Amino acid sequence: MRASISRLALRRSALVGLLALTTLGTGCVKKIALNSLADALSSSTSGTFSQDEDLALVGDAIPFALKTMEALHGEAPDHRGLELALVSGFTQYGMVWVQWPAEQLKYSDFRSYQAGLERSRKLFLRARGYGLEGMDAAYPGFSEGIFTDPEATLQPTTTDDIPMMYWLGASWLAAISNSREHPELIGQLPIAAALLHRCLELDESWDRGAIHELLISLEPSLAVAGGADRSREHFARAMELNGGVKAGPYVSLATAIIIDTQDREAFVSLLEQALAVDLEASPNDRLANEYAQQQARYLLHHIDDLFI
Repeated sequence: MRASISRLALRRSALVGLLALTTLGTGCVKKIALNSLADALSSSTSGTFSQDEDLALVGDAIPFALKTMEALHGEAPDHRGLELALVSGFTQYGMVWVQWPAEQLKYSDFRSYQAGLERSRKLFLRARGYGLEGMDAAYPGFSEGIFTDPEATLQPTTTDDIPMMYWLGASWLAAISNSREHPELIGQLPIAAALLHRCLELDESWDRGAIHELLISLEPSLAVAGGADRSREHFARAMELNGGVKAGPYVSLATAIIIDTQDREAFVSLLEQALAVDLEASPNDRLANEYAQQQARYLLHHIDDLFI
């Protein structure tokens, strides 16, 4: 008897579900399905990649994931999580798997080095476009206002906007760093900096000091005195917040200010500390630490090209 009642209840439940779907219409069902897929892709991809121990394998897989998300974005253009995944994904891919290989050719194949930087610049601008779209979705007119009045445009933002603003700022700064032949982009440095400083105002501890880590490299480039001191302060705070498990801040400080001071001993010390970071200590940082340690090894190998 109970089994019959259960089967009847299940049939009724299925009928109600079918009627609901019919009422919603195929267009709405498609939108729900697309958003569900977008949720799955945008929430899982970065975590899976960041913990992988094979940097090359991840680099081979990311382009397919990014193109899949781009195609899905065309069908679900208002999905903010997907836009965040795209701005962060293209930024990281451009930095680690396009710009970094190009930089390693600087002393042996200058033409390929320049071509790699140009390709990475385009990827960073592509990422920036998705970041601006994501901010426009939350704040209509953001992508126009950020150019004309950054302070007023950023004022309404909240802690919920930090991930999007962080990656928007990161992609913008990365594009600027590769734009020696594009002065219009270089002139936008204060805008990109304003995004990161707004993130810092909202929550300076976000993602265990990720904002401070990015500002290590940014501060010396700003037209404000004391950039090197601020860079050191951001380094100290970043290491405090991440618990000493990240290698990136050591490399950032070494390249941001130590080369300019020509303090070879300090440079070597920082890079050796980066190499001493245990890759197993923080699985979520494994990929980033592997990248930072590759940079450290390369810089130590070419130290005579950097110091007189």
